[in-house]
Amino acid sequence: MNTLLLRLAGPLQAWGASSRFVYRGTETAPTKSGVIGMLAAAKGIRRTEPLTELLGLSFAVRVDQPGTVLRDFQTARRLDGSALPLSYRHYLSDAVFVAAVGGDKDLLTGLHDALHRPQFPLYLGRRSCPPVLPVSLGVHPGTPVEMLRRHRWEASTWHRRTRRSATVTMEMLRDADDTDPFTETIRDEPVSFDPTHRQHGWRLVVREHVELPHPDTRVATIPSHDPMQVLGG
Repeated sequence: MNTLLLRLAGPLQAWGASSRFVYRGTETAPTKSGVIGMLAAAKGIRRTEPLTELLGLSFAVRVDQPGTVLRDFQTARRLDGSALPLSYRHYLSDAVFVAAVGGDKDLLTGLHDALHRPQFPLYLGRRSCPPVLPVSLGVHPGTPVEMLRRHRWEASTWHRRTRRSATVTMEMLRDADDTDPFTETIRDEPVSFDPTHRQHGWRLVVREHVELPHPDTRVATIPSHDPMQVLGG
């Protein structure tokens, strides 16, 4: 298997999986449906078109910089001047994630190229959330989990300075398999983005942790010393 790595960073992100009516929430990490939607936009696949070639991709995401949840409210009016209901929207501010999408090498290479020359605008969950470029970190041999366990920490410079230990531990969310005893479910498996009949299936997810060396911390080496050596003559 090969894996396409994506750095998902921007001033704001919003990854909804259970929003309803005037309350638009966000998950604390990118959703599979949101990332597949971004890849579809890069390829020029319209919402009403089938997602056939993208539905078999495996997915995992690592939380390199958790960010802060913000709440905003929006007002709007109809053309006749009457007010629409007040809506509440949640966002992630200053977050950084590394998403890993696994599949056929040729398909992933095409997605990598499309992210550099997208047919439709790219956004991090909502249209008001543009990403910091470049998004694609390239196609690599290995599974999504293998890549997230060895790819460098992608947090912002200012965030790395707040973590001074020799290693850093990050949360990782991945697709579950048949051997996982403990999983959680999320309605996040994309089926169709057609606005008239949007469909998502349930997905089993496993939460794990990844530990990587801190790229900016130098651990001092203490030389060995025998205090009785001066008595040895």
